[in-house]
Amino acid sequence: GMRTCTCLYHFLVLNWYIFLNYYIPRHGNEQKEYKIFQDGAQWKYLTLLNLFLQAFFFGVACLDDVLKRIKGRRNIRFITAFRDLLFTTLAFPVSTFVFLVFWTIFLYDRELVYPKILDEIFPIWMNHAMHTFILPFSLLEVVLRPHHYPSKKTGITLLAAGTVAYIARVLWIYSETGRWVYPVLGKLSPLGLTVFFSSSYFLSVSIYLFGEKINCWKWGHMMQPWMKRK
Repeated sequence: GMRTCTCLYHFLVLNWYIFLNYYIPRHGNEQKEYKIFQDGAQWKYLTLLNLFLQAFFFGVACLDDVLKRIKGRRNIRFITAFRDLLFTTLAFPVSTFVFLVFWTIFLYDRELVYPKILDEIFPIWMNHAMHTFILPFSLLEVVLRPHHYPSKKTGITLLAAGTVAYIARVLWIYSETGRWVYPVLGKLSPLGLTVFFSSSYFLSVSIYLFGEKINCWKWGHMMQPWMKRK
C-alpha cells in the first residue's frame, strides 16, 4: 500500500541523490580550465551541500523505513525523531531556499549566480537536477508522510545555527581567497551584504513555517496531541 510506495520513493530518490553527489563533482573536476571546483568547491556551494544533505536525509528515511519493518515503530523512535528533525529544520528549508533564491537571481541576471559559461560544463538537465527537481522531491515528502515538527523555538534556533554556519563559511572563504562564492555578493556593499544575509535568514524562517503549515494542513487530523505541542 501507501507505506510500500513511500519506501520505494525514498529508495529511488536516495539513489538519484547518491548519483548526483558522485557525478556532478567528477564532471566539474574534468573541466580543468574552468576551475570552478577548486578551493573545496563541493563544500562551498549551497547547491552542492544541499545535494549531500538530501542524500543524507533520504538515507535516514530509508533506514527508518527498513527498521520499522524489522523492529517495529516503537523500537526506533530515535531514528524517526532524527529523520523528522533533519527534514523539518534542514532538508525541506534548504532545498526550497536553493530553488527560490537561485531562480530569482537567475531570472534577474544569471551572471550573478550561474554564469552562461557554466552551460558549457553542465548540461541543462544537470542544472535542473541541482536547482529545480529538489523542490518537488521535498514537497512530495511533505505530502507522503507526516513529520513531527519541533517547537518553533527549537526549529528556528536550529535554522539560525545552520544559516550562521554557512554565512561564516562564505565569509571565511572570501577572507582566505579574496573571492566570493557567488558573484552577486561581490556587487554588494557591506550594508547590502548585511541586508542580503538577513533577508536570506528571514526567507528560510518563512519557508520553515510554511513547511509546518503544509504538514499541519495535510496531517493535522492524524497528529496526536503531543505532536502538536508548540
